[in-house]
Amino acid sequence: MKKSFFSLLFLALIISCSHQSPDLGGTEKIKPEDFLKAFHVFTLPTTIADTSLKTISDTTSISKIVFTQFIADTALKAYYVKSKIHPAGIIHKKDKDYLLATFTLGKKIQLGVFVLDDKHKFLASYPLLDNSKKDSYDHSVSITEEPTFIVKREKLSADKTSLYSRNGYAYSASSNTFSEVLHDSNEDTARLNQIINPIDTLPKTFKYSGDYVADKKNFISVRDGKKAQSYLFFIHFENNNGDCTGELKGEMIMTNDKEAVFTENGDPCVINFTFSTNSIKIKEQGNCGNHRGITCLFDFSFRKKTEPHKKNQK
Repeated sequence: MKKSFFSLLFLALIISCSHQSPDLGGTEKIKPEDFLKAFHVFTLPTTIADTSLKTISDTTSISKIVFTQFIADTALKAYYVKSKIHPAGIIHKKDKDYLLATFTLGKKIQLGVFVLDDKHKFLASYPLLDNSKKDSYDHSVSITEEPTFIVKREKLSADKTSLYSRNGYAYSASSNTFSEVLHDSNEDTARLNQIINPIDTLPKTFKYSGDYVADKKNFISVRDGKKAQSYLFFIHFENNNGDCTGELKGEMIMTNDKEAVFTENGDPCVINFTFSTNSIKIKEQGNCGNHRGITCLFDFSFRKKTEPHKKNQK
């Protein structure tokens, strides 16, 4: 009976040990599934303020040795060298995972996002928040379904006017980095008073290259692309007395003699373009909310601006 008791006890100890959670704070090699289990699933959309960074983090600590089994060591250069790493959450997508982690050094906390593909290979990262900034702004990040990470800063001016800047970043598979897909600010007075066309001076020798205009604040510039079937473009529009604005720079690819499409990996925005002899029709098909206000769409037509005749040189 005593022998049987000790045999059962020994078996129970073996089973208990086999169910113990792996030591993420140690130095041993960790299975990818065990690493990912440490990150709870985020419900989207969500907003995280820099003042709440301590509360969103799990109490679990991940050693740098374990963390860099899955995340490139170079990605940690943006964070405190001797910080403690804690899992903050995970966003599962079809072919990749977005991991959010905090880096704590005393009272200072930083938040970053790290992207892994479906084979758990590291792709890219981006620093999102740092609660140690002392600039009188309230800082936060909003995460959309796509996901797009919209980094915000806001404050009240001396006359109680709300000043803000919002910059959205999304992972781009084509460049394997996080790219800026949204910029919105009421602090840049030069931008408010002047629209800067970033492709204005580029060549316009192709069939449909030129400027298509409704007025000074509603236009699309089309310029020569790298190939005959591609065009660079810059759209800017302002509707409802400036209450709804949109802006987008990109490349459109011709699908036939009169139609083209804009699409980019990592961005849900899709726009169809239809050319005629003297006009262009623009129609939003995908979700382009990262590039415009929520109450308007990329859906309009512009007339082509007549180019001035060049004087013959004698």
